[in-house]
Amino acid sequence: MGKEMYQVQIGGETRLYEEDTTYKTIAEEYQKEYKDDIVLVFVDGKLQELFKPLKKNCSIRFETTTGVIGHRTYQRSMSLLLVKAIYDVAGHDSVDKVRIHFSVSKGYYCTVEGRAVVDQEFLDKVDARMREMADRDMPLHKRSVSTDEAIELFGRHGMYDKEKLFHYRRVSKVNIYSLNEFEDYHYGYMVPSTGYLKYFKLHLYDEGFVMQMPVAASPKEVPAFEPQNKLFHVLKESVQWGDMQGIETVGELNEQITKNAVHDIVLVQEALQEKKIAEIASQIAARPEIKFILIAGPSSSGKTTFSHRLSIQLRANGLTPHPIAMDNYFVEREENPKDETGAYDFECLEAVDVELFNRHLQELLAGKEVVLPTFNFVTGHKEYGTQTKKLGPNDVLVIEGIHCLNPKLTKRLADENKFKIYISALTQLNIDEHDRIPTTDGRLIRRIVRDARTRGSSAERTIRMWESVRRGEEKFIFPFQEEADVMFNSTLIYELAVLKIYVEPLLFGIDRNCPEYLEAKRLLKFLDYFVGIGSENVPTNSLLREFIGGGCFKV
Repeated sequence: MGKEMYQVQIGGETRLYEEDTTYKTIAEEYQKEYKDDIVLVFVDGKLQELFKPLKKNCSIRFETTTGVIGHRTYQRSMSLLLVKAIYDVAGHDSVDKVRIHFSVSKGYYCTVEGRAVVDQEFLDKVDARMREMADRDMPLHKRSVSTDEAIELFGRHGMYDKEKLFHYRRVSKVNIYSLNEFEDYHYGYMVPSTGYLKYFKLHLYDEGFVMQMPVAASPKEVPAFEPQNKLFHVLKESVQWGDMQGIETVGELNEQITKNAVHDIVLVQEALQEKKIAEIASQIAARPEIKFILIAGPSSSGKTTFSHRLSIQLRANGLTPHPIAMDNYFVEREENPKDETGAYDFECLEAVDVELFNRHLQELLAGKEVVLPTFNFVTGHKEYGTQTKKLGPNDVLVIEGIHCLNPKLTKRLADENKFKIYISALTQLNIDEHDRIPTTDGRLIRRIVRDARTRGSSAERTIRMWESVRRGEEKFIFPFQEEADVMFNSTLIYELAVLKIYVEPLLFGIDRNCPEYLEAKRLLKFLDYFVGIGSENVPTNSLLREFIGGGCFKV
């Protein structure tokens, strides 16, 4: 008896394919119509891997490496190829663990623990092995096993991070990916074979190396290696903080939570942040010429609470801080630039009255009294009332805004009078040793919780806006990170265990027919790794309170 034929709608046409034809086979027929590699497929709106077989009449569309989901799939698959190549080159007896830590220069910073020496010769061999496997187009196999079987399997392989991770999972099945004899777990879908994984470069860096990969906008070009050394050292320090507490991965965090160590985890993390803030305040106090403290960072970094806590530490050092709101220095509405859609662009530097802002700061520095503006967002004009400012000998201005690290914002002020701080939520915790938690995921979850609490905004709306927010950050904030005198990491190692309880109901509220449902589903799966922590454990001055509420600062 012959196999059944199914109707498959692709774009504007309908084609017939035999039952069990893989989506990879179908994708190969259409690949010539796409500039970039097809790596996944949506089947009736549901995401599927390409090695899945056709089982029904359906409508499909392809996801390439230019899409957010496709790009993540490429990065995830590259991680499997890298780890396999390291074990092949060094031998399993010489490698205790391979750790993929965090993002550096459009790639991943990785370290190898054990007897293997990571030098240029070793890296060249790993590179050659990866390219050999890519040229051979080796298939990636996927199988589903019970959670108990997965725990036993990873324990046998010495992957104790994954063994711990699945002790706390409620799901009954775990997907295992294999490349020849090498088996691993990865959070999310993968490409069907190694032939897709051609674009990468390995660079020695610090105590390990960086696997440099393309960005989504140019998925076949590996960008130049441009490490941001200040940012790297903040990230590395945060990893060391986690290691000091014995919390490298989510499984280890869950283990500590279930052993009633929550109180200590929270107090140590908060103490480390307070120590860092105190050190920054001491640096400022040691330089009496500093009068302007400029703070910038991407969305949901906790800038407002950080500013309050820094102000307290400045007072403890004998200084008197005064906040200046950048929002009051918008240009008049009719002068505000517009974007390509014709809408007002409030994020560009030209939306700020840079000349007035510099003149006022110069006058304050000269000891003059200045009448400060208040921007009326209804009329779109600045108004001047009785709000005046004059700097005393111990006074400093604390200025927070997206352009604060851009030298053009304070172009008329001498560098000696400025102290620039970059703040971001730089996730130091990984799901396991081979699966990192993107920094942007932590910030998005913070933002969903805060938007719902303070603005009555749905998770659906926040997710819909997120890519636009990210584009603004890439354009106006990230290029100036290295301008900072200091960087502050606002992430707390325990925070996702707290945020989980707040954000899950909001994500479950997204209708499965919405375009944002796929992202909500991904985040829910991610949060399922965490054992939750009640908010009563979070101090009232914690940066986390800016998002969950109940803080002692007015934000």
